[in-house]
Amino acid sequence: MQLETRAQTLLKALVERYIADGQPVGSRALSKISGLDLSPATIRNIMADLEEMGYVASPHTSAGRVPTPRGYRLFVDTLLTVQHLDGQHGVDAGRMHLPAQQPQKLIANAAQMLSSLTQFAGVVQSPRRESVFQQIEFLRLSEKRILLVIVDPRGDVQNRLLLTEVDYTPSQLVHSANYLNQNFAGLTFDEVRRRLTGELRQLQEDIGGLMQTAVQAGSEAMAEGSEEMVISGERNLLSVSDLSSNMSSLRQMFEMFEQKTGLMQLLDMSSKAGGVQIFIGGESKLVPMDEMSVVTAPYEVNGKIVGTLGVIGPTRMAYERVIPIVDITAKLLSNALSHS
Repeated sequence: MQLETRAQTLLKALVERYIADGQPVGSRALSKISGLDLSPATIRNIMADLEEMGYVASPHTSAGRVPTPRGYRLFVDTLLTVQHLDGQHGVDAGRMHLPAQQPQKLIANAAQMLSSLTQFAGVVQSPRRESVFQQIEFLRLSEKRILLVIVDPRGDVQNRLLLTEVDYTPSQLVHSANYLNQNFAGLTFDEVRRRLTGELRQLQEDIGGLMQTAVQAGSEAMAEGSEEMVISGERNLLSVSDLSSNMSSLRQMFEMFEQKTGLMQLLDMSSKAGGVQIFIGGESKLVPMDEMSVVTAPYEVNGKIVGTLGVIGPTRMAYERVIPIVDITAKLLSNALSHS
């Protein structure tokens, strides 16, 4: 529902005041800060309408109102004025930089930068590692025990032990490796799996089974060895009363950091959407707490999106300041990784 201009102005003033001091905002305060020449009765009527539409709520302990997740969503989508980082708010965009380093070090530094600049938690999803192989070898260790050796295009080597139901001969192993290398080198294991399915009928049954096992094991091996995400500054959130006010909130928060599954889903979703995304607790099921929000942005390597970074903080955060920090850090990381 489209709000009239007066209602938008009052909602914007209410959200900004609540973010600033965390106290319910009353009609008298709104009449002073909104800049509108309205009577207290008119303001009360508009606020009652906003409450009925679900944009604000009245805590039992106060006559003032606070924004709901729906109110925050309208605020960040249509009413928010994003700041330019110029040093006036403790952040100078010109001084934000990530020096050229090893990729994993860059990711750790980006997470630390996000945490340091916002005083919340910074998170960076590690670049997705494509499970592309350049060469495969099978080494027979003993009866029904085979070592799968995978070389990726960068020359990195991954090993995987295969326990098979069949005792393959050395010639069968060489034939299988040659077939995979000649027909599928340079493809991901997912692509190999799809293509191989249609060709198994033309292969000996035993060798076909070995290849299927090798593709599955190869895919798992390539996925291992890289940290899925780096999180920095979790302890900062202990200082945020909105998130640490009770044991239930603390438990939910640390379960999120420990399990990481929901956080990974959120970051994956963000990378597909593109641009800065804001996930607000109580609205997005991927955010485990009503009082928590996550601001994210994807980053690239040579023009291709490979991961997502973001800031985890309270719903009552200064979005106008956090959004450009996340956006600029994503651009800096993209540039640094593309030239590392």
